[in-house]
Amino acid sequence: MNRTDLLLSITVMIIWGFNFSMIKLGVSDVNPLVSTAARFAIAAIPVVFFIPKPDVPWRYVISYGLLFGVGVWGMASWSITAGLSSGMSSVLLQTNVLIGMTVGVFILKESLPTRKLIGALIATIALVISIAFTNGNVTGFGLFLVSISAVSWTAFGLIVKASKTKNAFVFNVWGMLVAPLPLLLLAVFIHGEQVLWDSIQHWTWNTTLAVGFQAYPTTLFGYWVWNKMLIRYPISTVAPLSLLVPVFALLSGFVIFEETLSTAQVVACSLFLVGISLIVRPPKSSHSIASIPATVK
Repeated sequence: MNRTDLLLSITVMIIWGFNFSMIKLGVSDVNPLVSTAARFAIAAIPVVFFIPKPDVPWRYVISYGLLFGVGVWGMASWSITAGLSSGMSSVLLQTNVLIGMTVGVFILKESLPTRKLIGALIATIALVISIAFTNGNVTGFGLFLVSISAVSWTAFGLIVKASKTKNAFVFNVWGMLVAPLPLLLLAVFIHGEQVLWDSIQHWTWNTTLAVGFQAYPTTLFGYWVWNKMLIRYPISTVAPLSLLVPVFALLSGFVIFEETLSTAQVVACSLFLVGISLIVRPPKSSHSIASIPATVK
């Protein structure tokens, strides 16, 4: 990866890490499902009116919108109001790597090298430690919600691959257009119609700032760069960079909201990232594989 692309990619990782604090800011006064709906609505509109529908069946666009919008970010935002700190939410969302590996082994019948098995074991042990030695920054319901988010992350990646889309940006924008209505319907189903009026009444400038940050730097710019790098470079080169996201998320959570980790959690989070890095790092002998262009997530 050349220097310019590396710096651009690291910038996106910083934005994505900081985004978890912005999510927390956005859901402080407004229902998380409603604020997430607003995020995707302003990210897709008016951009969607200037780009053609992706040349894929509607089932892929709709599935992507539901999984990416509702499954990943609706649940991740809700997990923060359910008691997860913004930093721990970002760390636990990385379990999508473990889930993806499990899907690869049991559903796609992929082989599991010893290195990946060791990485998965380290990450799993670290995950258990970080949950067991909580200082109040992890709750059962929050853990349940972020688990749905991690599963959805793996699922939407499979949808993108199955769609065989050639334009990741167009596919992403049209998929985001699907997300707001299901998010609002879910919020109304759970809380009643009053949740919409309460969200309007409690909407603040902080909410606007948070939603705008999630929509533009995080979603439109961030995923444009990410997908661009996945197309340009092998996935084995790009994927490890995502390990920087929870690092910056933990730092921003500490600086902005004074979120802290227990000593055991600091050690566990470090081990968790080591384990995940063993999973996503390519083997030294796979130069021929690494030269193959990556498939868009």
